Amino acid sequence: MIEITDLQKIGIGLAGFGISFLFLGMLLLFDKGLLAIGNILFIAGLGCVIGVERTLRFFFQRHKVKGTTAFFGGIVIVLLGFPIIACHELWLHFSVASSLLPSIFLAVCRF
Repeated sequence: MIEITDLQKIGIGLAGFGISFLFLGMLLLFDKGLLAIGNILFIAGLGCVIGVERTLRFFFQRHKVKGTTAFFGGIVIVLLGFPIIACHELWLHFSVASSLLPSIFLAVCRF
């Protein structure tokens, strides 16, 4: 059986809280504070679960330039205080998460 480290456990918690804050931010009519906290926690949790190097390699692949630019552009727009403009970020989270599902599934199954 594959062991899961304490850092990966913390990462799963951070990513879970990030997704929860993003969901609450959208329910509360795109509250910019909740969306910003959710984005930061999700990215930090992802870095803890799969590692910083693999996270950077995942986001900065040549064929994912448009998606990565739109994803981080949406985060910047939310941090600047215009959350309604960044509502496309929901679709981007689902598209990024769909390609991360195998890694996340393996990390969760290690519990």
